[in-house]
Amino acid sequence: MKNHDLTTTPFTDPDDLENNVSNNRHFADVLSSGLSRRGVLRGGLGGAMAAMFAPLALTACGGGGDDTPVAGPPTAAPESLLGFAAVAKTLADTNSVPAGYTARVILACGDPLFTGVPAYKNDGTDTGYDQRVGDNHDGLQYFGLSATGQRDDNSNNRALLAMNHEYIQPLMLHANGPTSNPRPASEVDIEVDCHGLTVAEIIKDGAGVFGPVVNSPFNRRVTGTTPIELSGPARGNPLFVTKFSTDGTRTRGTMNNCGNGKTPWGTMLTTEENWSGYYFRAAGDQNLRSTKVNASFARYGRSVNNTTAANSRYGWQTAGADDKYERWNTSQTGTSLDGSDDYRHEWFCQGFMVELDPYNANSVVKKRTGMGRFAHENAAFGLPVEGKPLAVYMGCDSQNEYVYKFVSTQNWVASDANSADRLGVGDKYLDDGKLYVAKFNDNGTGEWLELSITNPTIAAASFGFTDQVEMCIHTRIAADAVGATKMDRPEWVDVHPTTGELYITMTNNSSRRSAPTGTQTLVDAANPRAYSDVRGGTTVNSGNVNGHIVRFKDATPEGTSFNWDVYLFGAEAGSNPALINLSGLTDDQDFSSPDGLAFTQSNGLCWIQTDDSAYRDVTNCMLLASIPGTLGDGTTATLNYSGGVAVTTRVGAKPTASTLKRFYVGPAQCEVTGLCETPDGKTMFINVQHPGENTPASVIADPSQYGSQWPSNVGYGAGSRPRSATVVITKNNGGQVGT
Repeated sequence: MKNHDLTTTPFTDPDDLENNVSNNRHFADVLSSGLSRRGVLRGGLGGAMAAMFAPLALTACGGGGDDTPVAGPPTAAPESLLGFAAVAKTLADTNSVPAGYTARVILACGDPLFTGVPAYKNDGTDTGYDQRVGDNHDGLQYFGLSATGQRDDNSNNRALLAMNHEYIQPLMLHANGPTSNPRPASEVDIEVDCHGLTVAEIIKDGAGVFGPVVNSPFNRRVTGTTPIELSGPARGNPLFVTKFSTDGTRTRGTMNNCGNGKTPWGTMLTTEENWSGYYFRAAGDQNLRSTKVNASFARYGRSVNNTTAANSRYGWQTAGADDKYERWNTSQTGTSLDGSDDYRHEWFCQGFMVELDPYNANSVVKKRTGMGRFAHENAAFGLPVEGKPLAVYMGCDSQNEYVYKFVSTQNWVASDANSADRLGVGDKYLDDGKLYVAKFNDNGTGEWLELSITNPTIAAASFGFTDQVEMCIHTRIAADAVGATKMDRPEWVDVHPTTGELYITMTNNSSRRSAPTGTQTLVDAANPRAYSDVRGGTTVNSGNVNGHIVRFKDATPEGTSFNWDVYLFGAEAGSNPALINLSGLTDDQDFSSPDGLAFTQSNGLCWIQTDDSAYRDVTNCMLLASIPGTLGDGTTATLNYSGGVAVTTRVGAKPTASTLKRFYVGPAQCEVTGLCETPDGKTMFINVQHPGENTPASVIADPSQYGSQWPSNVGYGAGSRPRSATVVITKNNGGQVGT
C-alpha cells in the first residue's frame, strides 16, 4: 500500500524513495534478456510453458456449517462464476455493486467495541480510540465461531473479523485538523491508538444479516502502545535493547499494518509495512553510531547528516517528555553503552511479521523475527502438505525491493491445525526456519537464494555479517549481497487454492520512460510501457501509469527453484492496444494500479483491488473478479517507440467477458482493500480505506466541500466526515458472491 498522508508538514515516506542502491539486476532486465532470444520470440516459449504447466480445473471447496439460510428465494441450480453484470466505472460517492447484490457498512472508524464507550459523534471531538475501531482499515480476515463461542472454521453465522489499521487521516480525527509541531499530547494519543489492529465479533440476526457484537469477550484493540513480545532467533538481540525493554525481548505497538495472512492453525499474521518513517532521527546522530547501524539506517530510509535530520511522519516525538512520546525519537540521547537509557534501538524493533491469536483477547502478540525485517506487505502460505515444511511468501513493498519466502524447519503435522495452543504452534513453525529471497533467471526459471551466514556471498559482503541473527534484522542488506532480483514494488501476494501458483501485484512505476533521463528507467520486457496520462491538456502521470501483476510457481514449497511469467496489465480500455492496453481490457474490465489481491477458497476466484490516482478522473477505486488462467498461457508482443526503441514482452492470456469483470466501485477518493468471506462464499467482507483523502484542511468546517461524505451519505453513522469502514456484500437470492 502507498500511504496518502494528510500531515501538517511536508513528509516523504522513506519507502517511496529509492533505498536499494545495490547493483542487483532488476526484474525488468531479466525479462528483457530472457524474452529477446530468437527461439523464444518465434513461439518456443508458449509451447514450452504450456507443456510445463498444464491447466488445472478450478474446484469449489466451500464449507458447510451451522448457518441459517439467508432470506430470499432458493437457488434453483448451480450458478455460473462471474454470472453478474459488470459494474460500470463511476465517480459516485457510494458503494456500487452488480444488480442483484447488496452492500452494507459495518465497523467504521470510531465505532465503539465496548459498552460505556460513547456513540461516535464524528466531529473531531471523539476520544478513547483504544476501545473503538481504528482508522484506515486494510488487511482483513474471517475467523469462524460456533454457537457456543469456540473456534469453528465452518461457521457462516458467527465470527471474528480481524483487521489492520494501516495509518490515519489526521484531518478527520481532530475538530480543526491536526496541530503543527510541537504536537499536543491529546492529539498524539488519538493518532497512536488509531493504528494497530481490531478484533471484533460479528453475528447474524434473525434475518440472516451480520452485525457487530458490542462488548464481546473476543473484542480487542492492539494499538501503537500495546506491549508485544519479540520472538524467534533475534529475541534479546542488543539492537532490541531500549529503556522499555532492557533485555531486548519486548517492544510496544505494531505500526503501519498493511496486508495480512491467515495461518493454517487459525491465527492472523499482520505485516508492518511503511514503519520506518514514524521515527525521528536527529541531524548528527550518525556520528554516535556504528558503521553497521548507519548502513542499516540508510538501507531502510533513515539516513541523516550533520545538518539534516530524518523527520517523522506525524511528529509524535514532539508531544512532550513522557516516555510514550520519547520513544518515537530513535536518536542516541542517553549515555549508556547498551541503549538501555533511551530509544536509539526502538526503530530496530519494527518491520516484522506479527502473529495475533484472535480467539484469545488476553493472549500475547508476537513479532516473528525469523521471517525477516523489511516493509512487509502481506503473507501467503503455500498449500500445506503433511510431512513437508510450510512455505510463507512475502513481498517487500518499496521500489526495487524483493520477494521473500520463509520455509519452516519443522514439517507440517495436520493435527496442529486444530491445536488449542495456537501461538505455541506459531512458535513451532515460524520461529525456526530458512529465509530465502528470489532471483529471476532469463529463461523463465528462478532460484530461491538462502539468506544464511554460510553463504559465501554473505560472508564476504562489505556489511560484515557475523551471525545468522543479522539476516533477520538487516534482511534487505543480506538480500542485496546474494544478488536478489529487484522488483517494482511487490505488493499483495496470494496463492491459488488449487494450482498453488502465486500472484503478486506491482502497482505502477512513475520513472519508466522510452527515452529516460537522469534517474529514470528505460522501458524493457517486464515493464514495456511508458506513456502519459493527460487530463485537460496537462500531463498528470507518466511512466508505467497503470501497473501490472506477476505470477510464479514453486517446484515444491520447500524447494529452491520456481518458474515465472507476467499475468495481466492494468490499462484504460480506450488506450493504445499496441503500447498500453496489452491485455485487451474492455470498459467492463479496465483498471489501474492493482494493489490488494486475494483468492476465495469457496470458488477459486481471484479478486483484484486497486489503490489508484491515475484513473480517478474517470472512476473511483474498484474490485474486480477473475477466473485466472495458468502460468505460461499467454503470448508475446513487441512495443515500438519513436527513436527506434523496441521492447518485446510476454502478455498472459487475454481475459474474456466471462473471465474478468468489475464487481465493485467504492466511494470517492478511497482505496479498496482487504477481503475475506464466509466459508460458504455467500458473504464477502472488504475494506474501504481513506475515502475523501484529498480533502484540504481549509474546508474542514464546510462538509459540502469534503472529498467524500461516505459512509454517512449511505445512511451509516453520524456526521459528514468520511470514515474508513468494512463493507459486507451479499447476493440477494442467497447465492455465492461472484456468481
